[in-house]
Amino acid sequence: MQPFPVLGNTIRPLQHRDLEIIQRFASPNDLEQIAVSDLSGCRSRQKISLHQLASWLPAPVQTLLKPYVRAYVSECNGIIQGFIRVSPFNNNSSTWQIDRVVVLPEAQNGQHNVGTQLIRYCLESCLEARTWVLQVDINQKDTIALYRQNGFQPLAQFTDWEIDTASLHELAQHSPDLPNLMPVSNADASLLYQLDTAAMPPHIRQVYDLNIDDFRAKTIDKLVNHSSLLINHLQDVSGYVYEPQRKAAIGYFYLLLQRPTVNQPDEKLIHHCQLTVHPAYTWLYPELTSQIAQIVIKQSPEKQAENVSLQLSSADYQPEREDYLEGIHAQRQGHSLLMARSVWHKIRETKPVLDGLQLSRMLSGLQPTQKPIPGRIETLPQQHQHTDESL
Repeated sequence: MQPFPVLGNTIRPLQHRDLEIIQRFASPNDLEQIAVSDLSGCRSRQKISLHQLASWLPAPVQTLLKPYVRAYVSECNGIIQGFIRVSPFNNNSSTWQIDRVVVLPEAQNGQHNVGTQLIRYCLESCLEARTWVLQVDINQKDTIALYRQNGFQPLAQFTDWEIDTASLHELAQHSPDLPNLMPVSNADASLLYQLDTAAMPPHIRQVYDLNIDDFRAKTIDKLVNHSSLLINHLQDVSGYVYEPQRKAAIGYFYLLLQRPTVNQPDEKLIHHCQLTVHPAYTWLYPELTSQIAQIVIKQSPEKQAENVSLQLSSADYQPEREDYLEGIHAQRQGHSLLMARSVWHKIRETKPVLDGLQLSRMLSGLQPTQKPIPGRIETLPQQHQHTDESL
């Protein structure tokens, strides 16, 4: 792709020579957040995404993983002004996600100008996208203002929770009543899709635009996932609860376990969990969290068993989950905002251009000079009636 000049800046794909500058603004916490961030709660987005982490790698490596992720930088007179990373949110690429937008302090055109240029460039270059989504910390007022300026509107608010070591050990002492806890495979994609559909409100479901294929793992995805887990010292465990009478999945969890590293063997282990529960089966929350707590304690090394925590999130349309987490004394760690932008904004933005073409005048010249004379069209019953009278 050739560099694209925008208002004095050049926007081009990320290259190897840009990594040193970008790494100054991409801390290990950022990379970890890339790995565990999830907007929808669906299984396909809960996995570690090496193709997202590879957005920081040279262009040849990204080419192998396209069309999964795209990363661009804004450059002015050879100086990096900012960068952006986007990726498709679903398999059919109808919804895309802005993973990160960063404007460097030395940006000459201002934060909002450079950020707007990067966002607009992605909105115009990803032609298959019908909807864009992103998740931003609710305290980042300037970033939220930047997204609002570019047509993004809030849809829901997420709360991040942390369950400490003492609470995990207390939960693990309870024996969960889950007789139909099943391992997850591609054969269960339709069940998980139905569960995910029932667990979210219609306006969120419409924005995500997920289908059954989003809950299946391709062979290359499994390979990428496994490689990413090894690189990041992580382990994943998943399962779902099957209801035989309804022949449906009513609960699902995906657990991301942090493994101790050689350099820091005694560090605190922070595990992450994504949880989906059918709204009609909220009694599953204590059962599933007890099951998750047992897995966390069992899988943690003996030295770290007393220094672990579990993080999970809830949305403002999940009051039962938030009430339960408050009941077990989970701590709120932060709030984020889910925002979305429809491509209808593109049509509205290009309307002045279409008006300038004066298409109505052009089309008026194609109208016939005389009014068409209507012909006689007889219906079939009338024809039968005429025939009967003639007889």
